[in-house]
Amino acid sequence: MRFLFLGDMVGRTGRVAVQERLPGLVHDWRLDFVVVNGENAAGGFGITEDIFNETIDAGADVVTTGNHVWDQREALVFAARQDAFLRPANYPPGTPGQGSGLFTARNGARVMVANLMGRAFMHPELDDPFRAASEIVAGCPLGTDADAVVIDFHAEATSEKQSMGHHLDGRVSVVVGTHTHVPTADHQILVNGTAYQSDAGMCGDYDSSLGMDKEEPLNRFLTRVPRGRFEAASGPATICGLAVDISDRTGLAEQVAAVRLGGRLSQSVPDFW
Repeated sequence: MRFLFLGDMVGRTGRVAVQERLPGLVHDWRLDFVVVNGENAAGGFGITEDIFNETIDAGADVVTTGNHVWDQREALVFAARQDAFLRPANYPPGTPGQGSGLFTARNGARVMVANLMGRAFMHPELDDPFRAASEIVAGCPLGTDADAVVIDFHAEATSEKQSMGHHLDGRVSVVVGTHTHVPTADHQILVNGTAYQSDAGMCGDYDSSLGMDKEEPLNRFLTRVPRGRFEAASGPATICGLAVDISDRTGLAEQVAAVRLGGRLSQSVPDFW
């Protein structure tokens, strides 16, 4: 199975880059399944239902989120009616929406996708993501109830992300980190066959501070006095993510590569498709 994960879309420039480029990637790379993190797509803070629908129409099969999931208040309403929209699964019981789901890939494979949020340096502090991950995987085991299992772990600390990778190694197809908006250089296949990257990076303008126009963050570091709101940067976006070739036989990763397309960063594409 050919799987693509794209990191946090930040602002208009990030979401437009994904929506314009993704249909071609699905066709040219013959992608079977695509997950996109959309939690910063609406001006850098949250996501609207229109943006969600546009991302699905462009070729995403699932849109995941994180700590900004409720920044656009309408998400509290549409989360319940959009099965392909995931908020972190370790929110307390009764939170609107769903944190995981079983989906059908273009090649007919059954793909379990779960969204989890870390607790180290994160707000709000949610329930234990490791326990939630174990419960999700036990409820839909790889190789029996699912042909592939993908985890978007939205977390700050690389130690927590790496620990989650080792915790799930061999039980899921992919553990990919989001939230820090900077792509890490540690994409790999772990010892028991799970594809892993600490952070996929963002789909946004890298002439910025984490996708925000750099002047106000810089001002706050220099003066500690806010002069205005954070605004999403509007320059050319780099699309960042992770490409994984998942075995149709085992559901584990066979090949993995970083994806960086357009914008300012050095380009990187998978060479195995």
